[in-house]
Amino acid sequence: MILTGVSMLVVALDQLSKFFVLESLPLNQSLPVWPDHFYLTYIQNRGTAFGFMSDMDSDIRIPFFVIITLAAAFIIYSYQRVIHEENLFSQIALGLVWGGALGNLVDRLAYGKVIDFIDVRYDNLRWLVFNVADSFVVLGLLYLFFEFVIKIKQKKFA
Repeated sequence: MILTGVSMLVVALDQLSKFFVLESLPLNQSLPVWPDHFYLTYIQNRGTAFGFMSDMDSDIRIPFFVIITLAAAFIIYSYQRVIHEENLFSQIALGLVWGGALGNLVDRLAYGKVIDFIDVRYDNLRWLVFNVADSFVVLGLLYLFFEFVIKIKQKKFA
């Protein structure tokens, strides 16, 4: 139940933020929020992370992403069945990952591409432009990764 609630919240936040960007920024334009550090830059990503598969025909690309999302759903469902219900943080982390995956899937189905807009820079260094869904996926996966590493270390020293 926690996983579902967190996922729905993530999808809502993601889609609301993208609605704001679509209504406020022209494509490929930037709005400085904190000059030299943080911008809102509206771009469209047809591919995966780092633009991989962006030149692929949408008749192949979109079904591929649907299949990947279904595979992620199976993995998340399977994992949440084996973690204890009282493990609240793991449930939340899975909800973050699933909500982020669904948020980007909504974009792919609605627009054929993902709306990205979070643009982080430092001096002449610039990270890839990403979105709220991507952020939640990364946060959830990081938590699960560190939880896994800590459990392995505890078993090793037990």
